[in-house]
Amino acid sequence: MAKPDLKGKRGDISQQGVPVTAVRVKTGDIPVYVTGLGSVIPLATVTVKSRVDGQLMHVQYREGDSVTVGQVLMEIDPRPYQVQLTQAEGQLAKDQAALENARIDLNRYETLLKQNAIPEQQVATQRATVMQDEGTVKSDQGQVDAAKLNLTYCRITSPITGRVGLRLVDAGNMVHASDPNGLVVITQMDPTSVVFTVAEDQLPAVLQKMRAGSLAVDAYDRDLKVKLAQGALSTTDNEIDQTTGTIRLRATFSNSSNNLFPNQFVNARLLLQLKHGVLLLPEAAIQRNSTATFIYLVQADSTVVIRNVQIGTTEGGMAEITSGVQSGDVVVLSGADKLEQGTRVSAQIPEEDTGQKSGQKPGQNTSSGSRSKKRP
Repeated sequence: MAKPDLKGKRGDISQQGVPVTAVRVKTGDIPVYVTGLGSVIPLATVTVKSRVDGQLMHVQYREGDSVTVGQVLMEIDPRPYQVQLTQAEGQLAKDQAALENARIDLNRYETLLKQNAIPEQQVATQRATVMQDEGTVKSDQGQVDAAKLNLTYCRITSPITGRVGLRLVDAGNMVHASDPNGLVVITQMDPTSVVFTVAEDQLPAVLQKMRAGSLAVDAYDRDLKVKLAQGALSTTDNEIDQTTGTIRLRATFSNSSNNLFPNQFVNARLLLQLKHGVLLLPEAAIQRNSTATFIYLVQADSTVVIRNVQIGTTEGGMAEITSGVQSGDVVVLSGADKLEQGTRVSAQIPEEDTGQKSGQKPGQNTSSGSRSKKRP
C-alpha cells in the first residue's frame, strides 16, 4: 500500500502507527479579554407624573409603545384651568386700564406743577400710584402665565425618547400632583448601557488603554454563548468597592434591535489587548497532569515526544504558547490517550490546517491514477 507523504517543517510523518489527528503550530493574533458580570442599566428612566390636579380624560399610547420627546401621552381635563385663565386675563385687563388712567393723571399733574397750580406732594403721590398699578399689572400677568402653564401641563408629554411600560392609571381617574405613584414609566432603550465589575488588579491596565483610545466591549448572555451587542467602554466608577475588591465600569451600546433589556443580567467582555504574531495551538492539543502542561510533538520519524509547554492567553478554543514549540511544529490534537513517549503514530492533519480539498490527506495526490487508501 502506498504511503501518503506528510511534508512539513519537521519532515515526513509515516502513516504507520496509532492513528491520530494532528495540527500545526501557527503564528497569529489572539485577543485578551476582561470579563465581568453586569446588568443592563438604561441611560435614562423617567416616572411620568401629573403636575396638576384633575380628571384623566385620554390615554394616547399603548403599553409597550416607543415614544419620542414631546409626544402627547395623556390629557387631563383642561376646563378648570381654562376658566382660571379667563379670570386672570380679565383681572389683567382691569388693572391695565387703571394703570393707563393713573399715567394720564400723572402727566396732567406734572403739567400743573410746572404752572405752580398744585403742590408737589400731589404729583409725588400720583407717581407712586402709577408704580403701584404697574406692580399690580405685573402680578396679573404672572397669574395669566401660570394659568397658561397649567393648561400646558394638562397635556402630558414624553420627556425622553424611549419605551413606555405598563399603564399605572386608567382614563377616568382623578390624578393629583401630590400622588406618590406616577402615571407611566418610560425607559430609554437606544442607546443603553451595561454596568459591570472587574477586579481592582485589572484597573491600571484598563485605565492605561482608556487613555490611549476607545475600548471595545461585547455583551453576552448569561451563559456566555450568545453575543447580544457590541459597544464601547464609557467610564469607570470613582471608587473601588473594598468589600469585593472590584470596580464598576459602564459601557454604552447601540440597541436598535432591543437585544439588551433593562435590568437584564449579561456578561461584558472588555477587549483589553490584541496580541500579534504569537504561537497558537488549539486547547484540545494541550495535555495536563498534576505536575506539568505538555504536548505530544510528532517527530520526522513519525514518533511522538512529550514536550513541556508554557501557556499564555487562551481565547475561543485557542491557546497562546509562550515556550516549548516553534511555528510549523506538528502536535497531536486527538488520540493522545493512547500515546506515550516514543509511540509511532499515523497522523492526519485536518483540511483547514493544510488548505487542501475535502478528503485529501497531507501529501496525497488527487489525480485518478495516484490515489492511495488509508489503512483502517
